[in-house]
Amino acid sequence: MQIDVLTLFPAMFSAYLGESILQRAQKAGLIRLNVHNLRDYGEGRHRVTDEPPYGGGGGMVLKPQPIYDAVDAIVKESAGARPKVILLSPQGRLFDHATATQLSKDPWLLFVCGRYEGVDERVREHLVDDELSIGDFVLTGGELAALVVIDAVARHVPGVLGDEHAAQRDSYANGLLEGPHYTRPETFRSWSVPEVLRSGHAGRIERWRREQALRRTWERRPELLLTADLSEADRQFLMTLAREMVDTME
Repeated sequence: MQIDVLTLFPAMFSAYLGESILQRAQKAGLIRLNVHNLRDYGEGRHRVTDEPPYGGGGGMVLKPQPIYDAVDAIVKESAGARPKVILLSPQGRLFDHATATQLSKDPWLLFVCGRYEGVDERVREHLVDDELSIGDFVLTGGELAALVVIDAVARHVPGVLGDEHAAQRDSYANGLLEGPHYTRPETFRSWSVPEVLRSGHAGRIERWRREQALRRTWERRPELLLTADLSEADRQFLMTLAREMVDTME
Protein backbone atom coordinates (compact mmCIF):
# COMPACT_ATOMS: atom_id res chain seq x y z
CA MET A 1 0.00 0.00 0.00
CA GLN A 2 1.14 3.54 -0.75
CA ILE A 3 0.15 6.45 1.48
CA ASP A 4 0.88 10.09 0.65
CA VAL A 5 0.19 13.05 2.91
CA LEU A 6 -0.15 16.68 1.83
CA THR A 7 0.44 19.13 4.68
CA LEU A 8 1.83 22.53 5.58
CA PHE A 9 3.73 20.95 8.48
CA PRO A 10 5.57 17.83 7.28
CA ALA A 11 7.85 17.74 10.33
CA MET A 12 4.87 16.74 12.45
CA PHE A 13 4.89 13.28 10.84
CA SER A 14 8.49 12.12 11.04
CA ALA A 15 8.57 11.11 14.71
CA TYR A 16 5.41 9.01 14.69
CA LEU A 17 5.82 7.42 11.27
CA GLY A 18 9.43 6.53 12.07
CA GLU A 19 8.68 4.41 15.13
CA SER A 20 7.18 1.07 16.13
CA ILE A 21 4.85 -0.84 13.82
CA LEU A 22 4.71 1.80 11.09
CA GLN A 23 8.49 1.92 10.90
CA ARG A 24 8.71 -1.87 10.58
CA ALA A 25 5.98 -1.91 7.95
CA GLN A 26 7.92 0.57 5.83
CA LYS A 27 11.19 -1.32 6.20
CA ALA A 28 9.43 -4.52 5.16
CA GLY A 29 8.01 -2.81 2.07
CA LEU A 30 4.42 -3.37 3.17
CA ILE A 31 3.63 0.35 3.25
CA ARG A 32 5.23 3.27 1.41
CA LEU A 33 4.72 6.57 3.23
CA ASN A 34 5.48 9.92 1.61
CA VAL A 35 4.89 13.31 3.23
CA HIS A 36 4.69 16.36 0.92
CA ASN A 37 5.01 19.99 1.88
CA LEU A 38 2.05 21.93 0.47
CA ARG A 39 4.09 25.13 0.60
CA ASP A 40 6.36 23.75 -2.15
CA TYR A 41 3.43 24.24 -4.51
CA GLY A 42 2.46 27.72 -3.36
CA GLU A 43 2.49 30.70 -5.69
CA GLY A 44 5.07 33.48 -5.86
CA ARG A 45 8.25 34.13 -3.95
CA HIS A 46 6.50 33.65 -0.62
CA ARG A 47 4.84 30.36 -1.61
CA VAL A 48 1.38 31.58 -0.65
CA THR A 49 -1.01 28.75 0.23
CA ASP A 50 -3.89 30.56 1.97
CA GLU A 51 -6.08 33.62 1.52
CA PRO A 52 -8.88 35.39 3.45
CA PRO A 53 -12.33 34.00 2.58
CA TYR A 54 -14.56 35.69 0.04
CA GLY A 55 -17.35 37.62 1.74
CA GLY A 56 -15.27 38.44 4.79
CA GLY A 57 -15.08 36.70 8.12
CA GLY A 58 -12.19 35.64 10.29
CA GLY A 59 -9.41 33.21 9.54
CA MET A 60 -7.74 32.03 6.37
CA VAL A 61 -8.66 29.36 3.80
CA LEU A 62 -6.28 27.06 1.93
CA LYS A 63 -6.20 28.00 -1.75
CA PRO A 64 -7.18 25.43 -4.41
CA GLN A 65 -4.17 25.99 -6.69
CA PRO A 66 -1.42 24.58 -4.41
CA ILE A 67 -3.52 21.55 -3.50
CA TYR A 68 -4.43 20.76 -7.11
CA ASP A 69 -0.85 21.31 -8.31
CA ALA A 70 0.51 19.07 -5.56
CA VAL A 71 -1.90 16.24 -6.35
CA ASP A 72 -1.19 16.59 -10.08
CA ALA A 73 2.56 16.36 -9.43
CA ILE A 74 2.19 13.32 -7.18
CA VAL A 75 -0.04 11.55 -9.71
CA LYS A 76 2.34 12.40 -12.59
CA GLU A 77 5.15 10.58 -10.82
CA SER A 78 3.06 7.40 -10.70
CA ALA A 79 2.68 6.99 -14.46
CA GLY A 80 -1.05 7.65 -14.54
CA ALA A 81 -2.42 5.80 -11.53
CA ARG A 82 -4.59 7.88 -9.21
CA PRO A 83 -4.90 7.68 -5.42
CA LYS A 84 -8.05 7.95 -3.38
CA VAL A 85 -7.89 11.54 -2.13
CA ILE A 86 -9.12 11.98 1.44
CA LEU A 87 -9.63 15.31 3.18
CA LEU A 88 -9.35 15.42 6.98
CA SER A 89 -12.04 17.80 8.18
CA PRO A 90 -14.52 18.25 11.07
CA GLN A 91 -17.29 18.16 8.44
CA GLY A 92 -16.31 14.69 7.22
CA ARG A 93 -18.06 11.41 7.91
CA LEU A 94 -17.06 9.83 11.19
CA PHE A 95 -14.06 7.52 10.90
CA ASP A 96 -14.51 4.10 12.50
CA HIS A 97 -13.21 0.54 12.49
CA ALA A 98 -15.24 -0.47 9.44
CA THR A 99 -13.87 2.49 7.47
CA ALA A 100 -10.31 1.59 8.46
CA THR A 101 -10.84 -1.96 7.22
CA GLN A 102 -12.33 -0.71 3.97
CA LEU A 103 -9.55 1.80 3.28
CA SER A 104 -6.86 -0.84 3.91
CA LYS A 105 -7.97 -2.52 0.69
CA ASP A 106 -7.14 0.56 -1.40
CA PRO A 107 -3.68 0.38 -2.98
CA TRP A 108 -3.06 4.13 -2.72
CA LEU A 109 -4.38 6.78 -0.35
CA LEU A 110 -3.56 10.49 -0.39
CA PHE A 111 -4.50 12.51 2.70
CA VAL A 112 -5.01 16.27 2.49
CA CYS A 113 -4.61 17.93 5.88
CA GLY A 114 -6.92 20.88 6.34
CA ARG A 115 -5.77 24.00 8.22
CA TYR A 116 -7.14 27.30 9.45
CA GLU A 117 -10.80 27.66 8.34
CA GLY A 118 -10.44 24.72 5.95
CA VAL A 119 -9.97 24.40 2.20
CA ASP A 120 -11.54 26.15 -0.76
CA GLU A 121 -14.85 24.42 -1.47
CA ARG A 122 -13.75 23.58 -5.02
CA VAL A 123 -11.20 21.18 -3.56
CA ARG A 124 -13.93 19.41 -1.63
CA GLU A 125 -16.32 19.34 -4.58
CA HIS A 126 -14.03 18.38 -7.45
CA LEU A 127 -10.83 16.79 -6.11
CA VAL A 128 -11.60 14.94 -2.90
CA ASP A 129 -12.99 11.38 -3.03
CA ASP A 130 -13.80 11.11 0.66
CA GLU A 131 -13.88 13.36 3.71
CA LEU A 132 -13.20 12.02 7.19
CA SER A 133 -13.48 13.28 10.75
CA ILE A 134 -12.08 11.43 13.77
CA GLY A 135 -14.63 12.90 16.18
CA ASP A 136 -17.06 15.65 17.04
CA PHE A 137 -14.42 18.20 17.98
CA VAL A 138 -12.08 20.60 16.19
CA LEU A 139 -8.30 20.32 15.97
CA THR A 140 -5.85 22.99 14.86
CA GLY A 141 -5.24 21.05 11.66
CA GLY A 142 -5.73 17.72 9.97
CA GLU A 143 -2.26 16.36 10.73
CA LEU A 144 -3.15 14.54 13.95
CA ALA A 145 -6.30 13.17 12.33
CA ALA A 146 -4.25 11.90 9.37
CA LEU A 147 -1.88 10.08 11.72
CA VAL A 148 -4.80 8.47 13.53
CA VAL A 149 -6.33 7.26 10.27
CA ILE A 150 -3.00 6.03 8.90
CA ASP A 151 -2.26 4.06 12.06
CA ALA A 152 -5.73 2.48 12.15
CA VAL A 153 -5.66 1.61 8.44
CA ALA A 154 -2.12 0.19 8.53
CA ARG A 155 -3.11 -2.40 11.14
CA HIS A 156 -5.32 -4.07 8.52
CA VAL A 157 -2.68 -4.30 5.80
CA PRO A 158 -1.61 -7.97 5.61
CA GLY A 159 1.69 -8.59 7.38
CA VAL A 160 1.90 -5.29 9.25
CA LEU A 161 1.01 -6.75 12.66
CA GLY A 162 2.94 -9.99 12.19
CA ASP A 163 0.10 -12.12 13.54
CA GLU A 164 -2.42 -12.22 10.69
CA HIS A 165 -5.31 -12.60 13.16
CA ALA A 166 -4.24 -9.82 15.55
CA ALA A 167 -6.49 -7.12 14.07
CA GLN A 168 -9.46 -9.48 14.28
CA ARG A 169 -9.11 -9.48 18.08
CA ASP A 170 -9.08 -5.70 18.43
CA SER A 171 -11.93 -3.76 19.97
CA TYR A 172 -14.71 -3.18 17.40
CA ALA A 173 -13.41 -5.93 15.08
CA ASN A 174 -16.33 -8.20 16.01
CA GLY A 175 -18.65 -5.44 17.14
CA LEU A 176 -17.55 -5.59 20.79
CA LEU A 177 -14.99 -3.90 22.99
CA GLU A 178 -11.99 -6.04 23.82
CA GLY A 179 -11.93 -7.61 27.27
CA PRO A 180 -9.20 -7.39 29.94
CA HIS A 181 -5.68 -8.81 29.61
CA TYR A 182 -3.22 -9.98 32.25
CA THR A 183 0.48 -10.83 32.30
CA ARG A 184 3.10 -11.86 34.87
CA PRO A 185 3.43 -11.80 37.82
CA GLU A 186 0.52 -14.05 38.77
CA THR A 187 -0.07 -11.96 41.90
CA PHE A 188 0.68 -8.25 42.07
CA ARG A 189 0.01 -6.25 45.24
CA SER A 190 -2.44 -8.95 46.36
CA TRP A 191 -4.36 -8.83 43.05
CA SER A 192 -4.30 -12.17 41.26
CA VAL A 193 -4.79 -13.18 37.65
CA PRO A 194 -8.22 -14.85 37.24
CA GLU A 195 -8.05 -18.57 37.84
CA VAL A 196 -9.52 -19.44 34.45
CA LEU A 197 -6.54 -17.87 32.65
CA ARG A 198 -4.20 -20.07 34.71
CA SER A 199 -6.21 -23.23 34.07
CA GLY A 200 -4.75 -24.03 30.67
CA HIS A 201 -8.24 -25.01 29.48
CA ALA A 202 -8.51 -23.43 26.04
CA GLY A 203 -12.28 -23.72 25.78
CA ARG A 204 -12.94 -22.16 29.19
CA ILE A 205 -10.46 -19.36 28.46
CA GLU A 206 -12.05 -18.58 25.11
CA ARG A 207 -15.53 -18.42 26.62
CA TRP A 208 -14.31 -16.29 29.54
CA ARG A 209 -12.72 -13.80 27.16
CA ARG A 210 -15.90 -13.62 25.12
CA GLU A 211 -17.99 -12.99 28.22
CA GLN A 212 -15.60 -10.34 29.45
CA ALA A 213 -15.86 -8.60 26.08
CA LEU A 214 -19.64 -8.74 26.34
CA ARG A 215 -19.56 -7.40 29.90
CA ARG A 216 -17.23 -4.53 29.03
CA THR A 217 -19.34 -3.60 26.03
CA TRP A 218 -22.52 -3.81 28.12
CA GLU A 219 -21.03 -1.50 30.73
CA ARG A 220 -19.29 1.02 28.49
CA ARG A 221 -20.80 0.97 24.98
CA PRO A 222 -24.14 -0.88 25.17
CA GLU A 223 -25.31 0.54 21.83
CA LEU A 224 -22.73 -1.65 20.09
CA LEU A 225 -24.65 -4.73 21.17
CA LEU A 226 -27.53 -3.74 18.90
CA THR A 227 -25.48 -4.59 15.79
CA ALA A 228 -22.96 -7.13 17.17
CA ASP A 229 -22.99 -10.71 15.86
CA LEU A 230 -24.22 -12.59 18.95
CA SER A 231 -24.61 -16.31 19.54
CA GLU A 232 -27.31 -17.87 21.71
CA ALA A 233 -24.74 -18.28 24.49
CA ASP A 234 -23.91 -14.58 24.18
CA ARG A 235 -27.57 -13.64 24.53
CA GLN A 236 -27.96 -15.85 27.58
CA PHE A 237 -24.95 -14.16 29.19
CA LEU A 238 -26.39 -10.72 28.45
CA MET A 239 -29.61 -11.78 30.15
CA THR A 240 -27.52 -12.70 33.18
CA LEU A 241 -25.95 -9.23 33.12
CA ALA A 242 -29.39 -7.67 32.90
CA ARG A 243 -30.58 -9.63 35.94
CA GLU A 244 -27.45 -8.57 37.84
CA MET A 245 -28.26 -4.93 37.07
CA VAL A 246 -31.85 -5.36 38.28
CA ASP A 247 -30.66 -7.02 41.48
CA THR A 248 -28.30 -4.14 42.26
CA MET A 249 -31.14 -1.65 41.80
CA GLU A 250 -33.47 -3.39 44.24
